Amino acid sequence: MAFTSLLSSVGYLEIFMAIFFFLVFWVLADYNNVLPRNYPIFGMLPILLLHIHNIHEKTTEVLSRTGGTFLLKGPWFTNMDILATVDPANVHYIMSANFTNFPKGPEFKKIFDILGDGIFNADLDLWKDQRKLAREMIIHKRFHKCLIKTSWDKVENGLIPVLEFVAKEGRIVDLQDVFKRFTFDTTCKLVMGFDPGYLSLELPDIPFSKVMDDINYVCFIRHVFPESVWKLQKWLGIGPEMKLNNAEEVIDQVIVKYIAMKRDELSGGAKIEEDEDGFDLLTSYIALNDGETKTELKFDDKFLRDTTLNFMIAGRDGVSACLAWIIWLVFTHPGVEKIIREELKAIIPMGEGEKQRLFTVDELKNVVYLHAALCETMRLYPPVPLQHKTPQEPDILPSGHRVHPKMKVLINMYAMGRMESIWGKDALEFKPERWISDRGTVKHEPSYKFLAFNAGPRTCLGKEVAFTQMKAVAAAIIHNYQIEMVKGHVVYPTCSIMLHMKHGFKVRVKKRWA
Repeated sequence: MAFTSLLSSVGYLEIFMAIFFFLVFWVLADYNNVLPRNYPIFGMLPILLLHIHNIHEKTTEVLSRTGGTFLLKGPWFTNMDILATVDPANVHYIMSANFTNFPKGPEFKKIFDILGDGIFNADLDLWKDQRKLAREMIIHKRFHKCLIKTSWDKVENGLIPVLEFVAKEGRIVDLQDVFKRFTFDTTCKLVMGFDPGYLSLELPDIPFSKVMDDINYVCFIRHVFPESVWKLQKWLGIGPEMKLNNAEEVIDQVIVKYIAMKRDELSGGAKIEEDEDGFDLLTSYIALNDGETKTELKFDDKFLRDTTLNFMIAGRDGVSACLAWIIWLVFTHPGVEKIIREELKAIIPMGEGEKQRLFTVDELKNVVYLHAALCETMRLYPPVPLQHKTPQEPDILPSGHRVHPKMKVLINMYAMGRMESIWGKDALEFKPERWISDRGTVKHEPSYKFLAFNAGPRTCLGKEVAFTQMKAVAAAIIHNYQIEMVKGHVVYPTCSIMLHMKHGFKVRVKKRWA
């Protein structure tokens, strides 16, 4: 009996292994198919997981072959169906025309729970109140003065010394890391009122900045796995969720510390300075407790923590990602590099001569070709490659596709910038000229076609902040240095909520002027 039982067990094991390997080979056989197969029980998840390393390119291919909109079927009983679209008519409908039916939604908030009730997660009245306050602060002239001074100081005393050092020593440097340090320092200064000195010759290790990359990665992975899977990982403290737990601890320790310090500083009688040196967003938010404000918002420590973290992510990641991509694109397109240098040369006053110099915000305000190059960079490599919405009520998009509250609607900006149907036959080419009108001015493209700064009521408040910083850094590097990528170094996008370079941007820096 025992021997028979053993044979029976072996038989069942063989059957199980045979079925398992049959499924594996079945899925692998479909790897090169353009459109993912909808498998029983698992839906299209197996193919999605197989292509996770090149997910941006795969989704671009699928959307290109399907007219710009595709329904990705998730595993049974998981509510993971995703309607992906790049159709400008759908985008306009979702982001503007029927905005109220397409909030971020509860699913978005679950995935990005680390952001709390900050402006990125907020909907309805909570979002309106937060946006109104944030807008008032960001458009204030004191903030603008602080932005200009902070950016100039960090370029002059942070970025340039580092580039001079690596150029002199002939060292290889990860320029993407340098840009992350630059934006981390400036964002800390603008948001919390302190400069951690992350961008310095020592290139010190600062855990706060590093864990922000973990947040971006894990939140992306949560889009792929069923909620039950990542919630189990979170409960057990394993896998990607362990990274997120660690990241949250580090972030909370730092932010809570600075909130307490700022409260102590203000309660001790310190006054908010009237000039740009004393301005930061955290101080302004805390000061609202002392004044009358028509809002239901509670300016407690949780609100300040959520608001600070949302601003930190917005300020650090978007600008640093775009800077890495534009420098790579410019220095791999000598024709573009030459035109930008000629444009910058034309700004320099007569008699000053060709030499190392920085450009002021006013000098860069009206540059056309550099601005166009930045727009073209964000068309091909949008800092935030995906937008995620959840319909409140069943709806029909202009493309004819039906959506309902138990599915996600995903706008893929990475794929959108590569659609020939939107940008023409040369959609894959880096051509800043497409952003310049016949009159020689920067051409406006509708936001439902160029979504780098969002669209509709949720249009990014920091657009001008981003352009101010990006122009200052890009001009300083392109005018003063020659950038050569390390031989054999491969550049391609990482799988993350923010479109950074997966292996960084390893380069050698050479000075143009003695």
